[in-house]
Amino acid sequence: MLNHFAITLKSIIRDRIFHGIIFSALIFLLIPSVASLSMRQVTELAMTLSLSLISFVLLLLSLFLGGTHLWRDIERRYTYSVLSWPTSRSVFLVGKFTGTAVFIFSVALLLGIVASLTVLITSGLYPPERPVVWDVFFLAIILDACKYILLVAFAFLFSSVATSFFLPIFGTICIYFVGNASQQVYDYVQSPATVGISSVTRTAATFVYYLLPNFSAFDLKVNAVYHIPVHGIGIMLTSAYFVTYLSIVIALAALLFEKREIQ
Repeated sequence: MLNHFAITLKSIIRDRIFHGIIFSALIFLLIPSVASLSMRQVTELAMTLSLSLISFVLLLLSLFLGGTHLWRDIERRYTYSVLSWPTSRSVFLVGKFTGTAVFIFSVALLLGIVASLTVLITSGLYPPERPVVWDVFFLAIILDACKYILLVAFAFLFSSVATSFFLPIFGTICIYFVGNASQQVYDYVQSPATVGISSVTRTAATFVYYLLPNFSAFDLKVNAVYHIPVHGIGIMLTSAYFVTYLSIVIALAALLFEKREIQ
């Protein structure tokens, strides 16, 4: 698996992904100027823009790497030579996913450092009413990276059975939107104030809610920007949810990839 992990990282670097990352990092230089247009809460706006930009870059990486990396190797028949080694398809898939996940997490940390410098400069120029809570700021970036690693796992799941790139790309996009909206839909359906919804609909909504990912659990942007306390139990539950859900999705992807006929 370590060989596939290293090969995946080298392949990502050869794709010149870093050029796009460097370009996105340069955009952070504009954030203090843009945030200064706000008459109030300049630092808070800079934090919001920084976290949103990191999230956008990670989303693009998740779609591009997760949605095309495995499928492209199959399309180019690279898997034929690799799977001729004394290794299984499951090890091959897990190795590629691990390399992709580590790259996304590393990018999140790198952009997080750049974003922290941006926020630090902004807070120096426009002192906020309340100090920046840096541990919550970086925790929001880490959990955001976990969300997109989970999204990459779904992309690999779709790629394990796809014969074209449409299913991995558009399937991953659908999972992204559904995962971000699942909590709001569940709260609406289960609200006592909601009338006209049958018990069958509520039960079905609850089943779908627990079946699909809940990306809202990984969103701490509001906590980081507006100094809302973060409870340790909630972070532990989110971490356990991430590990459990990720393990299930990757295990299912590996199982389907083992049974797939590659011609």
